[in-house]
Amino acid sequence: MEELRFCPYCGGRLVERLLKTEDRPRLVCDNCEQVLYQNPRIVAAALPINGKGVVLLRRGIEPRRGAWTFPSGYMELGESLEEAAIRETKEETNLDIELTALLDIYSRREAGVVVVVFLARVLGGQPSTSRESLEVAEFAPDQVPWDELAFPSTFWALEAWASRALNGNGSHVVEKDAVLDLPELNPPAQ
Repeated sequence: MEELRFCPYCGGRLVERLLKTEDRPRLVCDNCEQVLYQNPRIVAAALPINGKGVVLLRRGIEPRRGAWTFPSGYMELGESLEEAAIRETKEETNLDIELTALLDIYSRREAGVVVVVFLARVLGGQPSTSRESLEVAEFAPDQVPWDELAFPSTFWALEAWASRALNGNGSHVVEKDAVLDLPELNPPAQ
């Protein structure tokens, strides 16, 4: 995460202090005493299922430009996780989706993000690229470009989806409000 030096409220210098109510040092403004919490960013994501395949995009921006991932992005103030996943999918692929279930939540300490991934059904729209995508394509579970995936969370979520689809432990198109019985994920060592 980026290092902050100045208070966003008054412009004063930020210093690290151990507060009486906290068990870890926090950034505090030397001038106005405002405590500045640095928390992980929330990423909302969707695995759009179209027929028997998942729609992925090749990233058109850094980080990991040119690598494959699912539609995702930072949640904006004033929107729900679900709204963010639907918005990001529309922006990045031009697809209209309906979220059908929560697939999983992944936390990446080194990146300072929490990634919330939903399964989704494609309702319409013509798949097309955007400012953030170089290519949009559909992949069957056995055709996912595993060696070209953008992030660990991309791998983990696609592994969960493909495992269900290929092993027959339930449909990979999950009905709305269904309870997922996913196999335990064993993320690869970093």
